[in-house]
Amino acid sequence: MVAVESATPGDAAAVADLWVALAAGQRRYGSHLRGEASRRAAEEALARAAADGRLDVARDADDVVGFVRYGVERGALAQDVTRGVVRDLYVVAERRGEGVGSSLLDAAEASLRNRGADVVAVEAMADNEDAIRLYERRGYRPHRIEFEREVENDKRYRGDR
Repeated sequence: MVAVESATPGDAAAVADLWVALAAGQRRYGSHLRGEASRRAAEEALARAAADGRLDVARDADDVVGFVRYGVERGALAQDVTRGVVRDLYVVAERRGEGVGSSLLDAAEASLRNRGADVVAVEAMADNEDAIRLYERRGYRPHRIEFEREVENDKRYRGDR
């Protein structure tokens, strides 16, 4: 039985392992994150998120099988809503399709609502159809679309050769 609960800073190493797997899996969709090279920074950020109550984990017995990191968006620019943001949501492959991701998203949404969020935003890579399907089933709709292109520079040439 999977239980979703607030993470502790002591969970950061186990969650960092999952974050590295998330980053590696997202590369097939065009992500530029280098998971293993970012492990230490990710673990530190995850420990801070846990200490601040912005990280939840899904546990099956003693094993962490998923996590969600989230927070209320803060910035210098005034907005007409308070925006909660789900920054990372991941479930190990063998536990997908069991509702673990939905339970993690439920927990994040409840926490963000309790922190005053009026809306919740999530991100998915454009080609990640499974994530997009989950979010759409949950009532999320596109809000912004980000475009990217490579540029010619000293590191990369895109011309015909």
